[in-house]
Amino acid sequence: MTDFAVSYFGGRVSLRFAKGVPFAIAALVIAVIVVGITSLLAGSYDLAVWDIPALLSGQGDKTALTVLWDLRMPRFVAACLVGGLLAVSGALLQGATRNPLADPSLVGVSQGASFAVVSLIVLWPNVSIWARPIAAFAGGVCAAMLIQWLSAGKRGENSLRFILVGIGVAAIISAGTSALLTYGQINRASSALGWMAGSVHTASWGPCAVLAICAALCLPALIWVVRPLTALRFGSELAIGFGLPVGRAKFGVITLAVAMAAFAVAAAGPIGFVGLLAPQMAQRLTRAGVGAHLILSALGGAVLVSAADLLGRTIAAPIQFPAGLVSAVVGVPIFVLLILKRANSSQL
Repeated sequence: MTDFAVSYFGGRVSLRFAKGVPFAIAALVIAVIVVGITSLLAGSYDLAVWDIPALLSGQGDKTALTVLWDLRMPRFVAACLVGGLLAVSGALLQGATRNPLADPSLVGVSQGASFAVVSLIVLWPNVSIWARPIAAFAGGVCAAMLIQWLSAGKRGENSLRFILVGIGVAAIISAGTSALLTYGQINRASSALGWMAGSVHTASWGPCAVLAICAALCLPALIWVVRPLTALRFGSELAIGFGLPVGRAKFGVITLAVAMAAFAVAAAGPIGFVGLLAPQMAQRLTRAGVGAHLILSALGGAVLVSAADLLGRTIAAPIQFPAGLVSAVVGVPIFVLLILKRANSSQL
């Protein structure tokens, strides 16, 4: 398959990607649209597909407008933003560590962010909700730094060791979170426990705006990390030969990955395995460079979380299962298969 290249401004800005990339992007966009329309129609209040254009333009029954714009639309938008942030976070972690098993929920990042947010809810409930992303980022960074330090070995990098250390640290942090939920004031603990389920069912336009702002702030940094990640694909030694300051590059990429995961966790709680599944799905759709891979991962994450939320609220209606539970049911078997495959060719 040949590559396709375009350039702008006299060659100062150029894009090069495999010809299969636009088709993969189009397929994922169509999948997002299909899941979105289904999400807007599904529920106890019936909406017809031919009513959607009028309702989107603000015309129609007042109750239908309220259901669409105040309940279902922000829920779908939040699911897409959370899924995109978690997926790109996973793709960045996998690229920086050269580890296809890396995922914010598996290597302690989501657990560190969750512990920080639960601490705010249980111990300092009067703190502004705007403090959650900051606390989640701090908790995620601390967890990521601890895992990097503990997994560093004398024989260099080891992907499986990184994963196993991350799982152990995540378990310890989760134990601390459980202690807060067990011994905290019952009302505060109940609120934190509902958030811990990982769901977007209470999403409103406020959190959607915060997520959109966070994603927009991360976009320039995402453009910057494309080149370092491209060099890191060849390994640390070759990247050093290319003139890349590997230590600083990895620190920047991992920090950005932690920030994106923290923003998503602060808004919707921990939703596991999205950062693992979406990049793997993007990689299997088509051959792509780092930039295209990040775009495909973001779209795949939006599809996964929005579909998980749709399935969770319709499979046993009126009972609603959180998206985090659905993603775990799907993600655990795939993770086991991947780690077994990895173990056959790696040594601890």
